[in-house]
Amino acid sequence: MNSPALTRWIAIAGLMLAGCAGGPIQDTTTSQPSQSTTSDSDTDARGRARIHTELAAGYLELKSLAIALEEAGIAQRADSTYAPAYTVAGMIYAELRNDALAEQNFQQALRLNRRDIDANNNYGRFLCDRKREADGIRYFMVAASDPFNQQPEISYVSAGLCARRRGDLAEADGYFRTALQQQPNQIQALYQLADIAYARANYPEARAYLLRLNQMSSGSPEILWLMLRTERRLGGSGNTMESLAHQLRTNFPNSREAQALAAGQFD
Repeated sequence: MNSPALTRWIAIAGLMLAGCAGGPIQDTTTSQPSQSTTSDSDTDARGRARIHTELAAGYLELKSLAIALEEAGIAQRADSTYAPAYTVAGMIYAELRNDALAEQNFQQALRLNRRDIDANNNYGRFLCDRKREADGIRYFMVAASDPFNQQPEISYVSAGLCARRRGDLAEADGYFRTALQQQPNQIQALYQLADIAYARANYPEARAYLLRLNQMSSGSPEILWLMLRTERRLGGSGNTMESLAHQLRTNFPNSREAQALAAGQFD
């Protein structure tokens, strides 16, 4: 069974914009151990492994990496067949920049359960971060295509970000559009498609995505900055642009975007 704490952390860890995450990846368990084939000691071991995996994920989120690693080790020793314990260990070692042990743990998680959605998503993210984009995207696609993945749009967004990282706008565009087919209000996908449209000088399309985004998001410096630059390119009204500029200066005064605005560096 996947850990709720682990999946909550996973759902936000790979997204580029603060505040633009979708919901957490849901528990993808399809069956429970049968009482007739699972002993009490086995059940207790799995329970201990689950609890310590959740603790490890929580400490990882708090950046208490030494304690997180200790908890992951306890989980693995409690039940060496519990795949999420290896996934979270891989995430911790990735944070520690120990790539060899990170990869070893991700691969062990997938040996235990090759369809594990969390393991595929997080191994994909690890590979993409290490400039192994093609390999990373392949794991995102395994997660996205799993029929028990209740939020495949997260995997498609991750694949799109990975494709953008290697400069393939056409491939990234396709993944983000697929994410919107799965979840029409996926904030990250809307932002990325607006940003790609802007990069292609298709300012009307960028505005259309931003208008949809504006209905769902309370704003971030990235979104406000892209909206301001798009309106500037389209010759938007002075009142609109001044309103966006005011929000950026007031709400995010220390952001890169506010600094670029002050310097007049729109592109």
